[in-house]
Amino acid sequence: MSSPENPPAIRELGIPVRAANWVRLHPGRTADGRPSLLASMGQNNGGPFVLDIDLTTGHCRQFPANCPGIEAPTAAMRSLRTGILWLGSAWRGHLHRYDPAHPERGLEDLGRIDPELATFPTGIAETPDGMLWIGAYPGASLTRYNPATGEFTRYGRMDPVDKYLYPLAGDDGTICAQVKMTVFRMIAFDPASGKAHAIGPALESSPTNHRRYEFYKGTDGLLYLDTYAGGFLLKDGEARAVTQLPPQMPGIIATYKGGYQQVLPLPDGAIAAFIDEQSFEFRRIRITPADGNSPRELKLDWQGAGTALWTLHLGPDRRLYGSSLLPEHLFSCDLDGGNMTDHGQCSISGGEGYSMVNYDGKLAIASYPATHISLYDPALPYRFGTGPGSNPLDVGRADDLSTRPHAMITTPDGRLWIGSAADYGLTDGSLAWYDPATTKRGSTRGIMPNCTPFVLLWLPQLGQILVGFNSEPGTGISAKVQRGGYALWDTAKNQAAYIGDFDDPELVDVCSLIDAGNGLVYALSGRNPRLVTHYDCTPAPTRLVLLDPLKRAVVQSAPIPESYGKLPFESGHILRADSDGTIYGATTETVFRITPGTVATTPVATITGHPLSVVGPVHQGTLYFASEWIVRSLKLS
Repeated sequence: MSSPENPPAIRELGIPVRAANWVRLHPGRTADGRPSLLASMGQNNGGPFVLDIDLTTGHCRQFPANCPGIEAPTAAMRSLRTGILWLGSAWRGHLHRYDPAHPERGLEDLGRIDPELATFPTGIAETPDGMLWIGAYPGASLTRYNPATGEFTRYGRMDPVDKYLYPLAGDDGTICAQVKMTVFRMIAFDPASGKAHAIGPALESSPTNHRRYEFYKGTDGLLYLDTYAGGFLLKDGEARAVTQLPPQMPGIIATYKGGYQQVLPLPDGAIAAFIDEQSFEFRRIRITPADGNSPRELKLDWQGAGTALWTLHLGPDRRLYGSSLLPEHLFSCDLDGGNMTDHGQCSISGGEGYSMVNYDGKLAIASYPATHISLYDPALPYRFGTGPGSNPLDVGRADDLSTRPHAMITTPDGRLWIGSAADYGLTDGSLAWYDPATTKRGSTRGIMPNCTPFVLLWLPQLGQILVGFNSEPGTGISAKVQRGGYALWDTAKNQAAYIGDFDDPELVDVCSLIDAGNGLVYALSGRNPRLVTHYDCTPAPTRLVLLDPLKRAVVQSAPIPESYGKLPFESGHILRADSDGTIYGATTETVFRITPGTVATTPVATITGHPLSVVGPVHQGTLYFASEWIVRSLKLS
């Protein structure tokens, strides 16, 4: 164990990705009536910022939020009345203001939107009286902000089940909001009474039901719902059927469709749009004049400070590979941190690479959202795409109804197997497979109902996959169960040979699996912190369990000492084997070694400086890991 006199030999290898998330452009006017262009961006290191962009040069005046603990401007609206840009930031639910008429004030922090119900603002709308109406996750809450007084009025939860609320306001003062994710439905809000009620048709089973359901503000300034059941004008607390719907007011829609980009006109009619949105770079803008003249391009000079990392993996060429999150960039470096490269886009998903595995000298990446699979050959030039000659090559979704691919392994028949959480609003995760040689694929949902296949391990002695399940449902809903389990999956028959808990009454969720030798397996039973934060699961202690899959029984188990610290936020890969077979585990604060054939653990190092957030590989006595946006290494032996 390290001590103040003998601290662990932690090295900082570098910050591989300095990208931006939740990017939006906001055209408007300056105080003297000239066209202006603002952009809002988020980042993990340093938090959100606003760019005031010079429309001639592309030079950016950059204004940070300077508010600890916030990362992404998940809600943003530039007032058509005042030109002020309003931002709502995650994950502490703050409201911010940038007034281009007073840049000396910077990006102001106005406080918490709703400390009880709002961590992730979803939308901001403005009524003609200047009041702001803010929807938020996870409480499907609605809050009013009065810019004149600085007061928040919190109306609380607008739906008893769902977590997301997306508001819009009409020029007639109407306030409505769309509720998501399990069922799409509409509410009308009465400011006088502070009450909401349901209006219009609902869309059941929305993740699997792709019928039309679009809430927007029309060019006439009123609110409309365009649905499978017809069109509706939302007015006076009612949804009135109409035979014709006006066009959408540019950029004013409740929820994003197809990415971050909002194609909005500048006051002179010109259109400003990111050229590099699809690659998640957000460095180049094209200005297309309304008079038909040739477009011109601007290169933005904003500075990023660091994007949090989600995955760290030892590639087939013995280099480190990893993924940043929101946006997803693939990076690589040598084991000493040299030749660190941000390769950029590796999937059309754009969220993060949840899992990676080596196969046939190549690297497979499974990405959120929509469980896209990308195949990369490090020996060939990097040229991302979806067609022939692309490297990485995005080969599409593993299946149609999953979104978070927590686990991926290969089996001797050459197939990739992916365990994923269900898509938004669903409950049953899936075990999917993809064959790179034939491009064939298949998937099975609901092996353990209401659970997610969270970790996978190939068992050569059985010729089966050991699947560890946790309680995660699809995003946007609460967990339906408080306990996971195991399955033994026969890959030849593509069916379960066993589903259960190995007679472990203390089992909670399966957080990690690794080969223990002699036909045995180590498992961690505990609670992934994401399940507590986002899915309303109960916290639970962590136990190290030694399993005998052949006997389908627990051999030994013991608690992981609380003094070791907490599990990492994404805890599917926290048990790791070194090149010599030594098995280690890690929490946010402690690295521990497992005594072979037992459940005894010994702490070997303390993580200092920054908590561990991603457990990477152990190779030749060195642990590689991430602390938020920094790649680090720790000599263990």
